Amino acid sequence: MEFSLSDEQSLLKDSVQRYIQNSYAFEDRQRLIGSEAGFSRDNWKNFAELGWLALPFSEEVGGFGGTAVETMILMEEFGKGLVVEPYLASVILAGSVIEKSESEVIRSNVLSAMMSGEKLAALAFVEPQARFNLSDVETSGKESADGFVLDGYKAVVIGGPSADYLVVPARTSGSRVDEDGITLFLVDSKADGVSLRNYPTIDGHQASELNLQKVTVEAANVIGEIGKGFPILEEAIEKGILAVGAEAVGAMEVLYKSTVEYCKTREQFGQPIGKFQVLQHRMVDMFMEHEQSKSLLYMAAIKMSSGDESERKKSISALKVQVGKSGRFVGQNAIQLHGGMGMTDELNIGHYFKRLTAIETLFGNVDHHLKKYSNVA
Repeated sequence: MEFSLSDEQSLLKDSVQRYIQNSYAFEDRQRLIGSEAGFSRDNWKNFAELGWLALPFSEEVGGFGGTAVETMILMEEFGKGLVVEPYLASVILAGSVIEKSESEVIRSNVLSAMMSGEKLAALAFVEPQARFNLSDVETSGKESADGFVLDGYKAVVIGGPSADYLVVPARTSGSRVDEDGITLFLVDSKADGVSLRNYPTIDGHQASELNLQKVTVEAANVIGEIGKGFPILEEAIEKGILAVGAEAVGAMEVLYKSTVEYCKTREQFGQPIGKFQVLQHRMVDMFMEHEQSKSLLYMAAIKMSSGDESERKKSISALKVQVGKSGRFVGQNAIQLHGGMGMTDELNIGHYFKRLTAIETLFGNVDHHLKKYSNVA
């Protein structure tokens, strides 16, 4: 498969690379994750000024009409820099759902504020009993005189602590695991009955546990048709998988290149350890795992824009499986070849591995997506 970037895509890649190299040093990143917000509002404002927050949205809502390929380019560079700003949570996940709203008020107020960097959002889709089944929803949405009343619990809401808005899938009809009957609601994170317990994740990001107790939501804040929200949610998760797949590919590239450079300088028995044939084989294996993941990433990005639903789903699951297996292999070997120092917080190697470990589980692990791949017609 031949794949090459257009001139505009190359410019995007170069601009993100320069920003990461000049403004996102590892030391700066460590300082950010220790701050109260867990990321930089100044960086977020810069993202908006550079057009990155509007990149994946259609031109009709004020975005730049970027495709899956542009998202892939951006997230791969973010992976190289271990970016902790909630781009995945706010723009890719929540943003792609909010864009589906037919309400001009939501589009003009909420979405435009998100693209300008003034507001952030998060998608609260995980429930403890569901594991990786998106249609397993217990959170209820009952009709009332004022619209709907939400009750339920959501776990691991990525980007929840900084979110001004929460996109909440709730069941308005059907049984617990039915795809039909799921409705998507836009909820103000400061609304009465909304309770967030915030915490840092192992990979340096921020998440929340969300409790909803008799939360009133106006009918105008329903996204899409009532009871028909599952396809919108599923599409958002597919975009999320492509995004974290690209991020993982970027992280793996840094890991294998850093390991090769280290093995050229670290001496043992009077010579660099990179001259030992068994370690050379190990580094070649790391390179191959990265390249295989990158190839599947390109394929998935292309299939996302195709009209073949079956091929799109298979390519997304194949990418998630490969990234999960390769991320573990590259990360473990990078730490092993760096020796004891690979385990320290002072070295970036372990932090890349932590992010790859989190990505392996996010949106479904290897076993889950192997099963999904085999079940796609």
